[in-house]
Amino acid sequence: MTDRLVPLISQQTIAETVKRLARDIDRDYGDRPPVVVGVLKGSFIFLADLIRAMQTPIKRVELIKLSSYGSGTVSSGTVSMQLDVPAEAIAGQDVILVEDIVDTGLSVAKAFQVLGSYSPQSLKLCTLLDKPDRRKVPVTIDYCGITIPDRFIVGYGIDFGEQYRQLPDIYTLERPIEA
Repeated sequence: MTDRLVPLISQQTIAETVKRLARDIDRDYGDRPPVVVGVLKGSFIFLADLIRAMQTPIKRVELIKLSSYGSGTVSSGTVSMQLDVPAEAIAGQDVILVEDIVDTGLSVAKAFQVLGSYSPQSLKLCTLLDKPDRRKVPVTIDYCGITIPDRFIVGYGIDFGEQYRQLPDIYTLERPIEA
């Protein structure tokens, strides 16, 4: 039995959404180059497309790695930071955290806690996807792409067990029922 992929968001819709988010960031930052912090691994394709679409100069790009899923389809509820950024990269800077998806809010809360402890001038959140039905902690999303239903998704950098990241569209993943 194999996984069933059901189309949810097309490559064209993703590209239009990324361009809109880049325009919104350009409008707000203009001549203030932000530090852009991407959350690995899921946001790497979105991050690359977003910063290429931005007209605002970027001060620097940093990457962090958070984990709450492991190899399952449901968050464990415990977020661990496996890769951090140097405090001096964040201190006194305008920072934009770039996430692929915000669901429970636990990963964003952990990232904001750590990045906020480095005393940025400002700290904002940009996400391609928002899944509010799964929210466990409140999250303010400054730049939100698309709100989606409570389904497990893959594609455009988002994986299941390290599979499906390369897909250009976003799909819901339906697992076969094992007897």
